[in-house]
Amino acid sequence: MAPALDREGYWGPTTSTLDWCEENYFVTEYVAEFWNTVSNLIMIIPPILGAIQSIRDGLEKRYIGSYLALTVVGMGSWCFHMTLQYEMQLLDELPMIYSCCIFVYCMFECFKMKNSVNYHLLFTLVLFSLLVTTVYLHVKDPIFHQVMYGMLVFTLVLRSIYIVTWVYPWLRGLGYTSLGLFLLGFLLWNIDNIFCDSLRDFRREAPPILGVTTQFHAWWHILTGLGSYLHILFSLYTRTLYLRHRPKVKFLFGIWPVIMFEPLRKY
Repeated sequence: MAPALDREGYWGPTTSTLDWCEENYFVTEYVAEFWNTVSNLIMIIPPILGAIQSIRDGLEKRYIGSYLALTVVGMGSWCFHMTLQYEMQLLDELPMIYSCCIFVYCMFECFKMKNSVNYHLLFTLVLFSLLVTTVYLHVKDPIFHQVMYGMLVFTLVLRSIYIVTWVYPWLRGLGYTSLGLFLLGFLLWNIDNIFCDSLRDFRREAPPILGVTTQFHAWWHILTGLGSYLHILFSLYTRTLYLRHRPKVKFLFGIWPVIMFEPLRKY
């Protein structure tokens, strides 16, 4: 049971099967977990801009879908942490599965002809998504969701390692940075779960600004959001290299990474 510091706010009693370590309605009565909510902005705004840029560049629709899927995850997570309602939890967790399936499709189709469609892989991933959705709606066990999500992430890791080892080794920096951020976020996620009581005690005694830095579930959002964004860049970089574009990673305002590339080479 959560410590008595948790409160009941605008959205009423918690109905979700998960309630994270951030104290409920501590910052405002309108947002259940304030920092866990606003940290999702990194999964909402940059991917929208990435999708817009992809449309302008005439990229394949699956990469536009990748950006938009990450945005949906961010929006679902925002709604979940803001309300702690079960319906919003599903809006967070199920898109995590769907977006990863899109990522998997993109990674395994990097070395195919432009605009080709792998119907067998597409059918497999859609079937997997439907099965996970059906089972999860029935069992309502977060562990099941986490295992299924972990399987997809592990598949992406293996595929990425194959590409940076055997195909484009000069992409190791981008690929391993994406993976490293995700693993760091996963580490902080576990620390937040395991040492929740100690973290809450520390926040009660520490200055507010220092206490905010220990909202490790929010850091999980930030790090995995950035890691997922970089993974899309990695996948897109791999794809455009294969299509004989000349992609480059550039930093907007010297901070935010984006992919720029030249038109198809003429021979």
